[in-house]
Amino acid sequence: MKIGIPLNYAGGFDQTVEELQEYEDVGLDIVMMPEAYSFDSVSQLGFLAAKTHSVLLSSNILNIYSRTPTLLAMTAAGLDYVSGGRFVLGLGASGPQVVEGFHGVAYDKPLARTREVLEVCRQVWRREKVDFHGEHVDIPLTPERGGTGLGKPLKLINHPVRSSIPVFLAALGPRNVSLAAELFEGWQPVFFYPELARDAFGASLDDGLAERSNDLPELEVTADTRVLITEDPDELERGMAELRAHVALYVGGMGARGKNFYHQLAVRYGFGEAADRVQDLYLSGRKDEAAAALPEELVKGVCLVGTPDEVAERVVAFAAAGVTTLNAQPIAGTHEHRVKDVAALKEFAG
Repeated sequence: MKIGIPLNYAGGFDQTVEELQEYEDVGLDIVMMPEAYSFDSVSQLGFLAAKTHSVLLSSNILNIYSRTPTLLAMTAAGLDYVSGGRFVLGLGASGPQVVEGFHGVAYDKPLARTREVLEVCRQVWRREKVDFHGEHVDIPLTPERGGTGLGKPLKLINHPVRSSIPVFLAALGPRNVSLAAELFEGWQPVFFYPELARDAFGASLDDGLAERSNDLPELEVTADTRVLITEDPDELERGMAELRAHVALYVGGMGARGKNFYHQLAVRYGFGEAADRVQDLYLSGRKDEAAAALPEELVKGVCLVGTPDEVAERVVAFAAAGVTTLNAQPIAGTHEHRVKDVAALKEFAG
C-alpha cells in the first residue's frame, strides 16, 4: 500500500515545500495538490516537480468543466514531462457550487462529459490527430456547433514521456463509481469506511469492472482520509473535535438538501437518521451541535485516529477492503509529529 498526503500550504507555500523533503525521506509515495477555487494547482505541481525527486505528484482534483479536454491532456503531459514521468492526473466532476458559482460554466451531465474528456486525453497522449465529436466535446469545432469550419484535426507537437498517463477519478455516486471501475486507472473515494464499503460501493464497482478493458491495469483505489496517532488523551480529544468538524462540514453543509453527495454516502453506510440530524443542524447554522451529533463510529471508521496499535489495525482494514493508497492528511499539532505519523503509516502499510 502506498502512502500519500494532500499538500496543505496554509503556513506558506515555500515552507511547506521545504518540509515536503522530510516526508519524502520517510517514504512518502505521492503528494496530491488540491484545487477548488484557490490558487490553481498546476503551477504549484510544476514547482513541486523541480523540488522533489522520487515522490509521485497528483492533481486532486482538476474538474472536467473549467479546462477544455485537450488543455487537460496538454497539462498532464507537461507535468509528466517536467517531473520525469511522476504525474498522476486526478479528475472529478466537482460540484455546481464551484463549477457554476466560480467558473460560470453549466454543471451538466457529468458522467457523459467525463467519458468524453477521458477519451480525448488518451488520444492526445497517443499523439493521434484529435478528431472527436460527442455530445459535449466537439473537436475540431464543427459549423453545426458554432465553428467556422476552418479547424482541422491536430496532434500534440511534443512526444509525451508516456503515451498513457494514469488517470484517477474522484467519485462517490453509484454511476460515477461504476465509470471509474470501467475506464480509469484508479478510483478515489473520500470518507471510505472499509467495513461498510462493500455495501456502499460493491455493486457499482462490480458493474464497472465487468466492462473493464483487459488493456487497463488492475484498478487502484486511493482513499482520502486523515491521520492522528497518539496516546495522549488530550491530544486525541482535540483531534476528534477537528475530525468531527471536518466530517460535519461535508455531511451537513457541502451541498443543498437532497444534493449532498456526502450526506447520501453516510445514508448508504447506514447512518441515515444521524446524517439527517447533522444536516438539519448544520444548515440551520448550529455547526457545533452538528459536529457533536455525528456518531463516533462513523468518524473513527473513515479516519485513522488513535493509538499506534489502533491505527495499525485500521490500516489493515483499509488494505483488506482493496485500498492501494492512503491519501492521509496529518492533523497533529507540530510538523515533527505529522512527519512521524506519515512514517508510522508507511511502516504499518508494509
